[in-house]
Amino acid sequence: MDCSICTTMPFILRPPRNTICAACYEGARNLISLVNKFDGDNNNNNNTKFGDKSGGNNVISSSNSSSCKGLANVVKWVKEMKDIEEEVSDKMSFLAEFEVAFKDEIHTDILVKPGNNGPPIPAHRALLAAKSEIFKNMLDSDDCKEAPKEAITLHELNHDELESLLKFLYCGNLPIENVEKHLYSLSLAADKYEIHFLQKFCDRQMLTSLSSSNALDILEISDVCSNITLKDTALNFIVRNMEDIVFSSKFEVFALKNPHLSVQITRASLLDIKNRRNAM
Repeated sequence: MDCSICTTMPFILRPPRNTICAACYEGARNLISLVNKFDGDNNNNNNTKFGDKSGGNNVISSSNSSSCKGLANVVKWVKEMKDIEEEVSDKMSFLAEFEVAFKDEIHTDILVKPGNNGPPIPAHRALLAAKSEIFKNMLDSDDCKEAPKEAITLHELNHDELESLLKFLYCGNLPIENVEKHLYSLSLAADKYEIHFLQKFCDRQMLTSLSSSNALDILEISDVCSNITLKDTALNFIVRNMEDIVFSSKFEVFALKNPHLSVQITRASLLDIKNRRNAM
């Protein structure tokens, strides 16, 4: 029998209003459950009945007053969420002006030098100090305060990596091409200079992109940064894909450079084999 809600029949030819299909029945039940949730009244479940089914027909009866109140709360909640979204968007637009100050070098007062003798990049002391306690200590040192030496050098970064790091400090994000190109160096810099938000950002990117081609790199970085969660994830992935990873030429270089991690991979693999045998 046609549904009184989703039928394509003209209105005057539609079946009785208490005749609905299973899909509309589930939709109505979910909607009323949502209404009751926002209504905050657990007793609403007693005022809403489902299940009077006869001859394949589903009958839904509910309290109009409680439903209207619940719907009003839902509308209010949606409006509040929209207001919050607009507020966040306005804040992001406001904070984006920091990136303009970086690009246009507006009132910069410090030079940040890469470690490969590349050109220094102008920045702002206050922002660097606010983003990293390590940077703050470096800028507070007497050597950095002397006029001829108003600069700091990040020896482990080249010019492009340093520029990406500073861009992130100013705007909290990076273009995907910069992320893919400098992810590992940024992760190491975030750990060294205790830039926690950047570290979380890099962790998410590495977990998302984890594959047989980069698992060894991620394992090595997680070990250097003492990131236990990331290390366990990378190690488990390697164990599950041992054949593809261990028999690659990349693993030979990795094993020579990181013998302790190679031992950990071997132990984790043997433990996995033992556990699978015991589960049989």
